[in-house]
Amino acid sequence: MTLSRRSLLQLGVLGLAGAGLAACTSNTGSGGSGSGAGETALWYWGDGLSDTVIANAGTQFAGQTSLKPTKVGGDFKQKLTTTLASGQFIPDITGIKGEDMANFRANADKFADLNEYGFSDVAGNYLEWKVKQGSTPDGKVIGFPIDIGPTGMFYREDVFAQGGLPTDPAQVGTALGTWDSFFEAATQLKGKTGGLMVVNASAVFNLVVGQGTTRFIDPSNTFIGDQQHIRTAWDLAVKAVTLGVDAKTEDGSTDWNAGITKGSIPVIISAAWAGIDIRNNAPDTSGKWRVANAPGGPGNIGGSFLAVTKSAKNPQLAYDIVKWILSPENAAQGFADASLFPASPASYQMEALTKGDEFFGGQKTIDIFGPAAEKIPIAFEAPADAAVSAPFFNELVNVEQGKNAEEGWKAAVEAAKQIGQRAGVN
Repeated sequence: MTLSRRSLLQLGVLGLAGAGLAACTSNTGSGGSGSGAGETALWYWGDGLSDTVIANAGTQFAGQTSLKPTKVGGDFKQKLTTTLASGQFIPDITGIKGEDMANFRANADKFADLNEYGFSDVAGNYLEWKVKQGSTPDGKVIGFPIDIGPTGMFYREDVFAQGGLPTDPAQVGTALGTWDSFFEAATQLKGKTGGLMVVNASAVFNLVVGQGTTRFIDPSNTFIGDQQHIRTAWDLAVKAVTLGVDAKTEDGSTDWNAGITKGSIPVIISAAWAGIDIRNNAPDTSGKWRVANAPGGPGNIGGSFLAVTKSAKNPQLAYDIVKWILSPENAAQGFADASLFPASPASYQMEALTKGDEFFGGQKTIDIFGPAAEKIPIAFEAPADAAVSAPFFNELVNVEQGKNAEEGWKAAVEAAKQIGQRAGVN
């Protein structure tokens, strides 16, 4: 089984509710830093950066340092948190996943303020909302944007045709532009083909929350997960279960792979990077997929950053390496190599993004994801946001297994409040 990025994102959320950080080790060396003299250590995760760009960076800076990249497996956040706390084996440069940034912003003293090394001169090249996500309330920038996860609706054109639905991306985006019209289409397609257009209820919940401007905790550190915006997301997720259009499966599972291959799961509503998951797990479906706007409007799932740690031996050089790796040109290469959708709009005009994609029937998917990227709503995300959201995902799984939806909602709210209180949330 190959876990998709969205699976890993959700697993990370679900694991935050009660888990502590365990001690762990790294293979980056010994002593108080992750690199030796004359070396610059870089930590990231598989598919987190373009291997081509990283190799080229090693050559680009060969006269100044020996770049030592390490792909850290397992729970990246846990390993980075433990390493920073221990003061040992700390890399000069590290990745930070978007869903973990709120936590690391609260520990900004562990990272360099990139403005001190030149980020303010290039900040305008990157999406404002993404830069803000990597910034502290007092204006320090600890995260240089790697990529973002603008959402769209991947769909099987052949299955939509069989189900009597529109097949052209523009027409699909219009006809299925709201969640109500999406569910009408899902009901119709199920009746005609048996296909299920929702992977799982949690996916709908996550998407709808991400389409709004408020989440589970407000800027005054008050829990608001019991308010109408979250209840609306919950009700839409439950609607997928009630209508019977929920496949009740997990991304990357055997059933998921079979579903996207056979067409029994003909829709994946997710971030741009999900394209590589579909491509890798259903290669024989090349040419059958298209992308349209997501129902309910744009949102963001995932996306990540590079940060320079306070332990960096030469923070200016580390920043220069980061800036080079994440230049608009190299960000476009990252999209070509690993479907890392750039946070730099200038990249959207480059060939790697503007050329047609054969897997998607020659469609220029930038026409969907580019406008979505620039319209993503900005929502405040507190350090405890992921932890207090976990009970809602847990309870949606219980609803899929037969639990009463109203009982599930009450249980989720109560558990979320308790988690929030333990984390100091009002």
